[in-house]
Amino acid sequence: MGLKLRLTIMSFLQFMIWGAWLITIGVFWFENRKWGGADFGAVFSTLGIASVFMPALFGIVADKWVNAEKLYGILHILSGIAIFSLTKVNDPDTFFWVMLVAMTFYMPTIALSNSVAYNALKSNGYDVVKVFPPIRVWGTIGFIVAMWITNLTGNKATEVQFYLSATFSLILGVYSFTLPACPPPLKGKKDINLADSLGLKAFKLFANYKMALFFIFSMFLGAALQLTNMYGDTFLDDFKNIPQYAESFVVRYSTIIMSISQISETLFILAIPFFLKKFGIKNVMLMSMVAWVLRFALFGFGNPDDRLWMLILSMVVYGMAFDFFNISGSLFIETTTDTSIRSSAQGLFMMMTNGFGAMIGSFASGVIIDKYFMVDGMKNWEGIWFTFAAYAAVIAILFAILFKHKHEKQPINE
Repeated sequence: MGLKLRLTIMSFLQFMIWGAWLITIGVFWFENRKWGGADFGAVFSTLGIASVFMPALFGIVADKWVNAEKLYGILHILSGIAIFSLTKVNDPDTFFWVMLVAMTFYMPTIALSNSVAYNALKSNGYDVVKVFPPIRVWGTIGFIVAMWITNLTGNKATEVQFYLSATFSLILGVYSFTLPACPPPLKGKKDINLADSLGLKAFKLFANYKMALFFIFSMFLGAALQLTNMYGDTFLDDFKNIPQYAESFVVRYSTIIMSISQISETLFILAIPFFLKKFGIKNVMLMSMVAWVLRFALFGFGNPDDRLWMLILSMVVYGMAFDFFNISGSLFIETTTDTSIRSSAQGLFMMMTNGFGAMIGSFASGVIIDKYFMVDGMKNWEGIWFTFAAYAAVIAILFAILFKHKHEKQPINE
């Protein structure tokens, strides 16, 4: 089996694990378990909590002591066991702690999968910039396939989604031990301190006004991403409570409809070079924020009948909303930070979006929805989505006014 195919299988399974439950867990939570929104927000915050420190800590382990592919396999096996355990949990508090354990093991594997792939490709003489993106796209395809499996097997609201995820995780865990060796590059070196390993030097970028604003807005956009992951499929599934929509295609195949977002994501990745060249990084990131406004507002206006096109369009603009900030933001860091702290700055970007941003979005949305948008046990989805749209609009306006950047390389000295 060729190297690129082996890495493609790894990428496919990596995100298949996540896609089996990430979008549909809301349906399981509210329909099957009938637990509250605040508790749901807490459970979703485990992704953010685990993303703050765990990738860096396990990164140290892979850099100094254990082969990355072996650590990667061990973490997937442990994560799979934890996800499997969720099927036996019958109260939200225990569910939170078990999910936290699962995410503590799973979230670091995203970075480790990149490390394994980069090392293998470089060791075999491949151009990483050219070869890796087509491999990574299969991760998104794996996410979509898992979503479709969960939906088409009728398991949006059942524990089977966790059985599927755990199975994929265990398979990948075992498969990981067959991947090319990725030995720890810093093994035996004693001049690497903890601050450097954790990427803490990058925090000095907050002393720069422009970079501080960038990271703060990254955190707010990370919260927006969490909102759509948490509530998108639950929103579409809830149309079954309206008689005229109960048997609609949207209700029966809500997760498949949601997967259009991921399909759009793969397409907008290809459009980024054109938009960056024509409009510059700031305007591309601003387009992302406007796309978030449209994502939420179209959800608020849409329905499975005469306004189905609004729901579909919301899925399409998600690709721009997600890619134009996450990928353009990463390129912004690449072109404006000193080489000595560039990797740490990229880690800080992920910490602000997937870590602190995810935690804020999870906790705040759960509490706000429970307090202000519940009517006779049902969610006021129009109010929820229009509130989220207003949130994204405020961020876009502030970003346009406060963030100043010329579209040219201006390295920020350490």
